[in-house]
Amino acid sequence: MKYLFAAVTLLVSVPSIVSAQVCYDAATETTPTSRFVTHIDGTVSDIKTGLMWQRCTFGQSYNSDIDACEGTSQQLTWGEALRGAKNATFAGYSDWHVPNIKELASILEHSCVQPSINETVFLSTKLQNYWSSTSGITRSDLAWVYQFDKGINSLHAKTSDIYLRLVRYEK
Repeated sequence: MKYLFAAVTLLVSVPSIVSAQVCYDAATETTPTSRFVTHIDGTVSDIKTGLMWQRCTFGQSYNSDIDACEGTSQQLTWGEALRGAKNATFAGYSDWHVPNIKELASILEHSCVQPSINETVFLSTKLQNYWSSTSGITRSDLAWVYQFDKGINSLHAKTSDIYLRLVRYEK
């Protein structure tokens, strides 16, 4: 019994060791790296959609020397996310917005889980929900999110603390 307890304790205390992205070779890749152009300023351009994204989760900064995100990603309410996007000047651009649900869905990698996103392009993605700007139809106090653990969308209260990745229309 004490060995079982020790094994369970080990698994619970070090989840990063046992969780890694899982991709399925039999599934068609939906966001191949060749579809994106990464920039040294921490942005990435999607050739297919014409959108430019933050490579890191909102609140983090991109370090081009080590190709990694640094700092702490922020969880925000929906209102805070909208205000944060409006005030953002990331990478010298001031026209960022919270992605709508279709824009957010465009970066899902359907052949992978944990996370369900192209990890070469989008760094440090949390296995949790990310805001969209799309409100619920029958409940205006809810907004759509995508959970990047398994790529599932759902409605959440706009007062929830949720992650964010900003997007802009590339000119």
